[in-house]
Amino acid sequence: MMDAPPTASRAGLLWAAGIALATALFLALGTWQVYRMQWKHDLIGRVNARAHAAPVAVPPRAAWPSLSSENAEYLRVQASGTLLLDRSTLVQASTEHGLGYWVMTPLRTAQGDTILVNRGFVPSIKTDTGTGTRAAQVTGLLRMSQAGGGFLRRNDAAGNRWYSRDVPALAAARGVAPAAPFFIDADAAPAPEAGQPVGGLTVIKFNDHHLVYALTWYALALMIIGFTWQIKRKNRRTGAA
Repeated sequence: MMDAPPTASRAGLLWAAGIALATALFLALGTWQVYRMQWKHDLIGRVNARAHAAPVAVPPRAAWPSLSSENAEYLRVQASGTLLLDRSTLVQASTEHGLGYWVMTPLRTAQGDTILVNRGFVPSIKTDTGTGTRAAQVTGLLRMSQAGGGFLRRNDAAGNRWYSRDVPALAAARGVAPAAPFFIDADAAPAPEAGQPVGGLTVIKFNDHHLVYALTWYALALMIIGFTWQIKRKNRRTGAA
């Protein structure tokens, strides 16, 4: 029986190495998605706990640099101060009530801080955000600034067209900068007045497809293993014939 040519042996080794590498890669990606799923479930649990807890005082200025989406988003907070109604901004929104705007109004606290408050939703036919000032106590969910704009649309400060709640840009446009790096999604009013913004419309939702991704990567690894086994089995039969 003649020995296999060196080229054939080298090709076989390269084939085996490629199969092993691809299998290891798919298994690693599947395992990474499992870890991502566990992280996401922990995050969802923390967020739900924050959102349904009793309100706490809004973070002071000294804590602002350490705030992030992971450690502060959807924290239930409460703040008191003066709403600057005549410096409100309308930001395009799509809600269960239809198309319209979020009413973003600066709140000036007793400490001199400025915090933007999303007072709620108004339909497109209502663009009057109020005049003057009004003392208020706001309870709601802390949300981090949403930079940039909407899908395929950029915020246009000069044209007063807003598609996302970009706090620094909104504060600068209304002359109330610097402001807190977050805003408050106000709760629904217990007895809302006619024509007032509708609060309490925050949607807490996270994409959670990690299990599907993990199963897909593991399935690809199994397919490679099965395909390789079929080839080896066929080669053994051919060699025995």
